[in-house]
Amino acid sequence: MTSLRTARTTRRLAGAAAVALTALALTACQNGTGLKDGGAAPASDSTTAAPSPTGATSPAPGTPAPGAAKTGTGTGTGTGKGTGTGTGTGEAKGGSPDPAAAAGNRVSCNGSNTEVTVQPVARPLNHMLISVKNTGSKSCDLTYYPVLRFDEMQWAPAPRQETRPQAVVSLAPGQSGHAAAMLAAADGSGEGGTTGHKLTIAFQGRTPNSSGGASATPPLPAKGVYYDSSLTVTYWQQNIEDALGS
Repeated sequence: MTSLRTARTTRRLAGAAAVALTALALTACQNGTGLKDGGAAPASDSTTAAPSPTGATSPAPGTPAPGAAKTGTGTGTGTGKGTGTGTGTGEAKGGSPDPAAAAGNRVSCNGSNTEVTVQPVARPLNHMLISVKNTGSKSCDLTYYPVLRFDEMQWAPAPRQETRPQAVVSLAPGQSGHAAAMLAAADGSGEGGTTGHKLTIAFQGRTPNSSGGASATPPLPAKGVYYDSSLTVTYWQQNIEDALGS
C-alpha cells in the first residue's frame, strides 16, 4: 500500500512540474523574450589602464607625451646676396679752420684790444694810411674793411673790391695790420670837398656789416684831413705795401 501511494505522489509532482514549465514557455513567447544563448563573454583588454593621479591631465589624442621622441622630415633651400658701398664727405662751415680760433684763442680786432693810428702820406697822392696794432694777449682778426666816418658824415665810404685779400688778416699780439683811404680824386673830379677834424673807425664782425666790437677814434693832424665824394677805403692788409698799392 505504501509503495502505491509513493508512486502516485511522484506522478503528481512530475505532472505539476510539466504544467509549470509549459506555462512559463507560453509566457516567454507572448512577450518576445525567451531563453537565449548569450554566446561567449566579451574578452577584456589585455592591458588595464592605470588610473591617472589626482589632478593630472591626460594628453589629447594624437599629442605626444612629454619627453617622447619626435621624428620629422623637412627640406629647405635659400640663397641670398648683398653688396654695399658708401662714401661720405663733409665740409665744415661757419667756423674758422684755424685751431687757435676753434679753441677760443682768437678774437676780433677792435678798439678795445688794439692801438689805431692814421697818417696822411705823400704817395700815392691824397691817401691816408690806417694802422692797427694788436695790444691784447690773444690773436685777433681784422675782417673785411674799416668803416670810416668823419665828423657827422651821413654816408660810409665804399670798399675797393680789387684789394680784397685771399684770407682774413690775423694779428698775433704785437703785430700790426693796415688799410688805406683814398681821400679825394687826384684830378679834382670829386664833389662836396670838406675838411674832417674827427675820425671814427668801426670794425666789422665775422659777417659783413656786423659789429666787431668797440670802435676807435684815432687823433687826426691838427689842420684836419681833406676829403670829398670820391673817398674810398681798401680791405685790411697784412703789410703797408699792399694797403697803399705800391
